[in-house]
Amino acid sequence: MANTVAETTTDTTGTQETAPAAPDRGRRQVKTGRVVSNKMNKTVVVEVADTFTHRLYHRTIKKTKKFHAHDEENRCNVGDVVEIVSSRPLSKTKRWRVREIVKRAE
Repeated sequence: MANTVAETTTDTTGTQETAPAAPDRGRRQVKTGRVVSNKMNKTVVVEVADTFTHRLYHRTIKKTKKFHAHDEENRCNVGDVVEIVSSRPLSKTKRWRVREIVKRAE
């Protein structure tokens, strides 16, 4: 991780101004979905459902997409509702990390 250091500048009068440290990352994408597989080590497959209205037929359509997410401590189980956040590429298919477990499976 990159360390952020506040920059100090001196203006013509000799007073020093300290600029705030730059944030580490920009705004990250966050998605909420259900764990459908935890068979891999430190990886879970999260299914995110999205509903939208068809532009011609005006029917509500449910579309699902699966994301591989990094689960460092293998805490997630099948059926858990989790929040995932985008990250740098961790492997060939993993570009997401598990931020938190919203709801445990019964």
